[in-house]
Amino acid sequence: MPKLIIAPLSAGGAVTRNVYQEIIKADKLFIQTLKHPVSRWVNAEGLNAASMDDLYETADDFSRLNELIAERIVCGSDAVYAPLGRGCSEQLMNEILKASSKNGTQVVILPSSGFAEAAMADIGMAMPPAAMICSASSIPGRINPSVPICIEELDTRLLAGDIKLTLQEYYPDEFEVYLAYMADNGQYRKMKLKLCDLDRQELFDTATVLYVPSAEFDMLDRYGLEDLQYVLRRLRSPGGCPWDAEQTHETLKTPLIEESYEVLDAIERLDTGALCEELGDLLLQVVFHAQIEEEQREFTMRDVCTEIVKKLIYRHPHVFAGETVMNSEEVLANWETLKRREKAQNTQADAIKAVPKGFPALIRSLKIQKKAADVGFDWDSAEEAFFKIREETDELMQAIKSGVGIKEELGDLLFSAVNVARLLKLDPELCLNESADKFADRFMRMESLILGAGKRFSDMNLSEMDEFWEKTKA
Repeated sequence: MPKLIIAPLSAGGAVTRNVYQEIIKADKLFIQTLKHPVSRWVNAEGLNAASMDDLYETADDFSRLNELIAERIVCGSDAVYAPLGRGCSEQLMNEILKASSKNGTQVVILPSSGFAEAAMADIGMAMPPAAMICSASSIPGRINPSVPICIEELDTRLLAGDIKLTLQEYYPDEFEVYLAYMADNGQYRKMKLKLCDLDRQELFDTATVLYVPSAEFDMLDRYGLEDLQYVLRRLRSPGGCPWDAEQTHETLKTPLIEESYEVLDAIERLDTGALCEELGDLLLQVVFHAQIEEEQREFTMRDVCTEIVKKLIYRHPHVFAGETVMNSEEVLANWETLKRREKAQNTQADAIKAVPKGFPALIRSLKIQKKAADVGFDWDSAEEAFFKIREETDELMQAIKSGVGIKEELGDLLFSAVNVARLLKLDPELCLNESADKFADRFMRMESLILGAGKRFSDMNLSEMDEFWEKTKA
C-alpha cells in the first residue's frame, strides 16, 4: 500500500525532527511552493522537490486548485507532501482523502510547530503556555483578551483589515501588538504597532504572524455578555460589593419592572443612545437573576440562553424544520399552537389561566380576550363592542348612586374599553399612555399660561382653570 506523508513545513528552526527526517529521506517530495523564504532550507539541503506553483498560477479557483493538488500528490507511490505552516486546509485534506481512497493510499499526517513558534523564537519573545494559536482565516468568533493570541498566515492586507475589525470588538484601537514577518534570509523580524495601524502595513505573506498580548480587564474598551457575568460574580463574591451580595429575586422585582419601562420610554422617544444604555440596564437584571441561581446551583446564564434558543427553534419550524407558511398571521397561529402543545394547555381555559397575573391590567385583559376570541367567543365588530361600553357606563352610574359594586362596574367598563381597542387593532396600553402624555403636556402648557398671566393655582377656581385649559387646545 503506497503511503502519503503530510509533513508541514515551517521556518527552518521550528521544523520538528520527524518532519525534517521525512522530508530529507523522501524519494518523491512535493512542496506547496518554492517561492517563499520558508522553502530556502529545502533548497539548501539540495533536495529535489516538485512544487505546486504552476497549479496556483493556472487553477480557476481554490476548489479546482485543491483537486489538482490532490491528484498530483496522491500519485500511487510513496511520497511526502510539505505544505506551509501547520498543514493542509480542511478543503484540501478532504480532496486528499477522497483521492487516496480511490487508489488505496495510506495518508499519515505529522504534527508541526507551525510559524507561530518560529516567529516568537526569532523575535526573542517567549511563547506563553496559555497562548492561543490560530490561523488568520479561522480566528474564533469569541476571543478572551486575557489570553495571548498568535495569529498565523496573515498573508494579505485585506485579511489583516478583517482581523483588525474582529480584534477591535475586544481591544482598544491604541492597543499595542506585534507583527512578526519573515525576511529574505528566512529569519523573523518584529514590528511593534498599534492595532488600528495593522492593515496599513505591507509585510504580509503566508509566514506572517500577529502576536496579540494579553490585556488587563479594565483597560478594554468593549465588553461582551461573558464580561458582564464576570463583573457580577466579582461584585457578589467575598470582598465584592455588600449591596450586590445582599440582593435576592424578591428585592430585584421592582428594578426589573422599572428598567423594562425605561427601555420602552427610550423606544417611544426614538433615542437610540438611551435605548442602548437602558437595554444594558435591563440585561443586568437578567444576568443578576441568573447569577443568583448559579450560586444556588440551580441553573446558569448558559441554561437561560439554551432554553430560549431551543424555544425559538421549536416555534419556528418554517425556518428550521422545512415547513411552509404563507404570511405573518400563519406564523402567529403556528406559534400559539406550538406554545399550547409545549406547555400542555389542553383546553382554552388552560390557555387563559396561563396568562400571568403579574402583567399590567390592560395587557392581561388584552391577552385574555385574545384567548377567548381564538375559539370564536368575541364581538363581530368594534361597533358592537362599543355598545357594551355604554351598557357598562350606565351600570357604573347606577353603582355610584347606590354606593354598591362601584369597583366591579368600573373594572367592567375598563375591560370593555380594552375590547374595543383590540377589535380596532389598537394596543390599549399604548393608547392610554398617549392620552396620559397628551394630558401631561396640556397641563404643563396650562400652568405656563397661568403663570404668564401672573396667577397661581391656589388663587383660582376650577372654572377659571378650565378657561386656560381650553386655550391649550387652540
